[in-house]
Amino acid sequence: MKRKKRVEKVKEKKKNKYFKDLFSKSILLHTRCFFVIILPTMNYAYSRKNIIITTIVLSIFVVLLFSISKSATLFAQTSEAIEVCKNPQDETEEKLCEELDRILEEEKLVESSLNNQKAETATIQGDLSIITGQIRKAALDIDKKNIAIKQLDKDITLREQTVSQLNEKMNRGKSALAQLIVRTNQLDDVSLAELMLSEDNLSSFFVAVDNYATVQRSLGSLFDEIREIRGLTEEEKIKLEERQNRERDVKAEIEGQKRTIQVKEDEKALLLSYSKESEATYQQVLDEKRQRASQIRSALFRLRDTEGISFGEAVTFAKAAGKRTGVRPALILAILKQESDLGNNVGTCNRAGDPENKKYYSIMPGPLHYANYLAAGSSCTYAESPCSWRDDQSEFKRIAKALGRNFETQPLSCPIASVGGWGGAMGPSQFIPTTWASYEARVASAMGVGIADPWNPEHAFTATALYMADLGAANGGYTAEHTAAAQYYAGSNYTTSYGQSYGTSVLNHAAGYQQQLDFLADVD
Repeated sequence: MKRKKRVEKVKEKKKNKYFKDLFSKSILLHTRCFFVIILPTMNYAYSRKNIIITTIVLSIFVVLLFSISKSATLFAQTSEAIEVCKNPQDETEEKLCEELDRILEEEKLVESSLNNQKAETATIQGDLSIITGQIRKAALDIDKKNIAIKQLDKDITLREQTVSQLNEKMNRGKSALAQLIVRTNQLDDVSLAELMLSEDNLSSFFVAVDNYATVQRSLGSLFDEIREIRGLTEEEKIKLEERQNRERDVKAEIEGQKRTIQVKEDEKALLLSYSKESEATYQQVLDEKRQRASQIRSALFRLRDTEGISFGEAVTFAKAAGKRTGVRPALILAILKQESDLGNNVGTCNRAGDPENKKYYSIMPGPLHYANYLAAGSSCTYAESPCSWRDDQSEFKRIAKALGRNFETQPLSCPIASVGGWGGAMGPSQFIPTTWASYEARVASAMGVGIADPWNPEHAFTATALYMADLGAANGGYTAEHTAAAQYYAGSNYTTSYGQSYGTSVLNHAAGYQQQLDFLADVD
């Protein structure tokens, strides 16, 4: 960790040096422009062209010199990583440092006390102490996250100012360049003969030609600088978005901790009511908790397009898949829960007795769609109809045959009318056939089987976890998980209202499942 921090410091120093060098080079360039271009024009006859060149170059020099010096100062402020207690900048940050140190010290004491208490035999008073400690630990974690939010707010404000001033600088530079380009084009329209006749003597002519060439070289340099400024602006925008997402994640984590505290407070109140009774009565409480845990595990966990399994089995599959991929088990359960709910609303297609418009060849693209796509140069823009970039029908028949299933009657999901597009998604994880084809080897390897089965619950859990990990869910945090869930459902259209709604619903389910998992862990 210390080595990582040293590396980060070195990177920040290099970045600061880069911005200082950029500032110095910019000043040097524009100063040279002033002395090479502007001053010579003051020493020869003031023809109309010379006055134009001098005025334009001088205005650009003043505008860019002002804007570069201003943004260089701003970058010096924002390029340093502003972290609590790393390098306090003011009295407010020093107070935050002191508060954070106090929280960390108390957190260590609470953690040590909890570890000691958990090793003791269960008693009313002992469990009360444990719950009280857990509540305090959660509260301390909230305090830490509130400090992080204050620091994030400050950093976000600075980066917003950086982006704003960079945009202002770029607009000023573009405006000045536009004027120079117009004037340069006007001078380009003047022939060499006309330029010679317009000057009082041959010496003045050569000075005008030399300065005109210098202006064009400066024009190229200014173009390069604006490109560089644009790059820096985009970099700052990305960093700003990262900090905003981090703040969103921290706030979501605080809400989760608040829910945990509420649950623990309710449990504490219950224990306090029993503390007036005997320890024998408390043993009945423990038995009731174990019974409730057993009921939770045995409850049916419904799955889409296949038979449901017990919640206990679902937890086992989710934990195993989470261990392989780094995706939170509660999130895996939430995705499958969401898909199950959608299945109830949409129904199924391709069942025995379903009409033609619900058969597999009607609800998903096939060989003809894909052939037209390829014939049009891998595009459906000018292709013959029907057209699609994938052939799900062929992949579906291959998968079903390999598993010994009848592709004529194997249930598939119907298209969702409110969203549009194709149907044909398979099993609990709702993979379309071509997507499953890209994951089946990885699923089979993880399961230790020859052929992966999208209708097998354990395989479906693993496939969901692998896909969610590929979409970034393993990074953790509300933003990463919400984005991955939205993409799981809507693909590249994840920013649409239905994609975002799906992601929000999944995260709400995940919060509920996390509470159940925490309860089961406490009982165990």
